[in-house]
Amino acid sequence: MLIGDVARHSGVSARMLRHYDALGLVRPTGRTAGGYREYSPEDVRRIFHVESLRSLGLSLKQIGRALEDPAFTPSALVSDLIRWTEDRLAREQELLERLRAIDASAPTDWQGVLRLVELVRELGSTSAARRQQAVLTRPEGVSVPAEVLAGAVLTESDPHVAGALRWALARAGGDGMAALDAGAHAEDVDIRRRAVRTIAGMPGAPGATAVLTDALGDPDTTVRRHAALALGGQGVTAAVPVLVGMVVEGSHDVDAAEVLGTLSQDPGCADRITAALVDELDADPATRIRITQALVEVAGPAAQEVLRRLTRDEDRTVALVASALVGVVGKRSAEDRPDGEP
Repeated sequence: MLIGDVARHSGVSARMLRHYDALGLVRPTGRTAGGYREYSPEDVRRIFHVESLRSLGLSLKQIGRALEDPAFTPSALVSDLIRWTEDRLAREQELLERLRAIDASAPTDWQGVLRLVELVRELGSTSAARRQQAVLTRPEGVSVPAEVLAGAVLTESDPHVAGALRWALARAGGDGMAALDAGAHAEDVDIRRRAVRTIAGMPGAPGATAVLTDALGDPDTTVRRHAALALGGQGVTAAVPVLVGMVVEGSHDVDAAEVLGTLSQDPGCADRITAALVDELDADPATRIRITQALVEVAGPAAQEVLRRLTRDEDRTVALVASALVGVVGKRSAEDRPDGEP
């Protein structure tokens, strides 16, 4: 058959058939006396084979390898196809959710829609710089749906872009809390971390405290620590055990000690914090030093008494640190007393 006949019967354009010939995918077996391409039945079968592989999403280069390489493994091809398809579906699902959020924002004019679509497109860019710029320099008068920002922050791996998204989301109020709440309960630990860290920056958002309190029981230590620091800063005493653990483990222990100091302004909580820290003193000297430093932040006589005991610690370094800090506490107490009071 000549190329025109093959095109009519196969549905593949003559232009594409010439392209296949140039690439070596399907070369006609013969030529007519006039030099026209002449395809054999085997050539036509090969054309349909190529079209079948294209329908699976293979590139022409991959198709050529599949047809010509004896060592090519079909199972490897199928595995690659599954992975590419899953990635594409994930991207399309993310785009669908963002478009739904745009629709839910009830845009009133085409210009606003186009600007939001442009923002969504930029948020999906492979360039972190472009994603960050899209967040920080959005057009004047364009209100970005909080759901769009929340969905973006949950998938953002670049710390600078994530920071910009958290800033924008905090300014948008608590409208994105539903998406963040779902993220805080996701199976993927990275998504949970991003969600809780974002919610920690939105202390006044409706439902934020409940989500963070629930996160105190998360199996991931990073999630628990983000939640504890945020909750402790809001005066939620349920964060005390995690904060004490941070001091003991030496993870953001200075931040944890400062938050414990804030919570200890409540006398009942101060005794609870002091008791929890004392329970951890049966540890190595480095841990005892961190606990000693944390006790300086804790209000109340119980913490001061423990500090004085630590000046006689069996480890010389711990004792010296405690002695120095007892002096700091004493000076601070004197400065806080009214003039003339002993």
